[in-house]
Amino acid sequence: MAGRKQQKPMVKPESPERIVVGLSGASGVAYGIRLLEALHDLGLESHLVMTKPAEMTIAYETKLTPKQVAAKADHRYAVGDIGAPIASGSFKTAGMIVAPCSVRTMSEIATGVTTSLLTRAADVTLKERRPLILMVRETPLHLGHLRSLVQLAEMGAIILPPMPAFYAEPKTLSDLVDQMVGKALDLLGHQWPDMKRWGEELTKGARKSGKA
Repeated sequence: MAGRKQQKPMVKPESPERIVVGLSGASGVAYGIRLLEALHDLGLESHLVMTKPAEMTIAYETKLTPKQVAAKADHRYAVGDIGAPIASGSFKTAGMIVAPCSVRTMSEIATGVTTSLLTRAADVTLKERRPLILMVRETPLHLGHLRSLVQLAEMGAIILPPMPAFYAEPKTLSDLVDQMVGKALDLLGHQWPDMKRWGEELTKGARKSGKA
């Protein structure tokens, strides 16, 4: 009709970037817990799934309960909930980090024979060509472990064992954890201020002290 203004279609505001976080039963649940806190700091939307062994490890290694850890995520899912959004490739995410990643979890992802929502979500991440970061926690590694890691790397996964960076002069265990969490986030393209970087803060300090 003449003289009538056409209404513009409503544009929905962009939602925060989604990151899937998996906690498996390996030692080192502090990495996954701190990762959830870092994602909150960065304004990123976290989607958490943790295995029953991970819940046991939380009790062994921290003063938190699994319920308190789950509360740090924006969304959380039961490990047996195969109908959860993160089980489908049509649910868009920016990637997934498994922190820590046990040998069983690693092996399931490598074979594609997934038995839980965690490994299914990881499989989906790979098939959709999204970044999958596995903080594998095991040492020493036998030949079967190494072959699985090679297979995962060939499939597109990023293998990120939580190895300490002593150049950052860590003073506490929290410093070591933060360094690895920052490294994982770097691989997804996000800079976390709590991570110390070589060539930036560290070299400045060295120049001031005359060590450079």
